[in-house]
Amino acid sequence: MRSDIENCIKQISRIVKGKENEIQLSLICLLAKGHLLLEDLPGMGKTTLSQALANVLGLEFARIQFTSDLLPADMLGVNIFENASQTFRFHPGPIFNQLVLADEINRASPKTQSALLEAMAERQVTIDGVTRSLPSPFFVIASQNPLHQSGTHPLPESQLDRFSMQLSLGYPSFEAEKAMLQAADEPPILSSVIEIDQLSVLQEKVCQVSVSDSVMNYILNLVNTTRDSADFPNAISPRGAKTLYRASQAVAFVKRRDFVTPEDVQFVLPSVFEHRLRGQLAASTATTYSEHLMQQVDPLAA
Repeated sequence: MRSDIENCIKQISRIVKGKENEIQLSLICLLAKGHLLLEDLPGMGKTTLSQALANVLGLEFARIQFTSDLLPADMLGVNIFENASQTFRFHPGPIFNQLVLADEINRASPKTQSALLEAMAERQVTIDGVTRSLPSPFFVIASQNPLHQSGTHPLPESQLDRFSMQLSLGYPSFEAEKAMLQAADEPPILSSVIEIDQLSVLQEKVCQVSVSDSVMNYILNLVNTTRDSADFPNAISPRGAKTLYRASQAVAFVKRRDFVTPEDVQFVLPSVFEHRLRGQLAASTATTYSEHLMQQVDPLAA
């Protein structure tokens, strides 16, 4: 089944060229039952990557275009009174899909952004006092534009913390962009590689990957350093610690191992921690907070 993951990466790479590392991290996030935030300039392939993930995983896909006038009901659904039956009938919104792309999430108002909190944390929504379960599996992939662009609203730290990982695709390499220009206008059709039942099995197998005491101590030392040192604008929450733990298991699983190494933790740490440590501060051109953190904590000391 791990070969299916490698096949997924190959399939998606047919469309999102030259970004194998980011594709792998996206799949790691999904295997760890997380949610993904993609921050980049427009036109970098964020939507393309999201649709490709849904195709190769056979997931029901919905795209919600976040705008300044988007209301929570537009996303979650609404109860509408029907004269024929003289009752209210619930009309589900696009959130009731297995993979939901919240496109340009930071262009919506904070009220609409906060409507995602319950869905992401508990995989359910409460509308007019009635709690409704969301499909399983349920993944949110949100894209956001840099905050210096007009019409954007910063995501609150409480929402940033609910995104397990944040990635940036960045500009393609010269050769990758050349291949994109030479490709046909119609993108290749991606076939489903992993069925939904298989995905659930893979997610459970990730949870069974062994984590030794020394690696667990390394993770906790990293987390506690952010809490004890004034070098970091924000400390890592217990949710962030749990996310790093689970994502490290997913890295080991994808790399065909049944145990986690410090290198697995280091591989995924920037995408798990950087947006939490940085909050809404502009990205630094120097050493990132996550890199500074890894320099401070010795994995051998655990």
